[in-house]
Amino acid sequence: MTQEEAFYIGYITKTKGLKGEVQLFFEYDEPGLLDLDVVFAEINGKMVPFFVSSCKLQTNNTGNFYFDDVDHIDKAQALVRKKIYLPLSKMPDRSDDDFHYNDLKGFIVSDETQGELGEIIEVNEYPQQFVATVLYKGTEIMFPLNEDMIVEIDEEEETLLVDLPEGLLDIYLSN
Repeated sequence: MTQEEAFYIGYITKTKGLKGEVQLFFEYDEPGLLDLDVVFAEINGKMVPFFVSSCKLQTNNTGNFYFDDVDHIDKAQALVRKKIYLPLSKMPDRSDDDFHYNDLKGFIVSDETQGELGEIIEVNEYPQQFVATVLYKGTEIMFPLNEDMIVEIDEEEETLLVDLPEGLLDIYLSN
């Protein structure tokens, strides 16, 4: 399996105890909807499967996991800070009115003062925020997708109206 065939759900934050238990921090909105019988960790650019022998989801967007063949703290320690994925085939179905920032890929972005910027070519999820990448005047520019910057999303027209901070574009174009 490749990273393109998977979707990101979170990362391993720490080990717990001596018997190989790890804590996973979910960046996926609703971890309770996920089928967690096998997860994939990104290790050295490869997707490595880990079969879940037990897991207990917590209310703070974390879960405690035991994986088959990870039965000691030393084996578990190697997984700390690894990104965790599930196959696209296990992505929960969403209702039509359930919109995520990732859905903005391919939308045309316009800024209130600068006018049309271009198409969103990538949406990346980082801790605390999503960031859009747009090709503007031959240069990749990035800006956070948050309520402070988004003025309007038109799903039918696939357009996004933003109010970028003054000088943001100049930072990218000044090179």
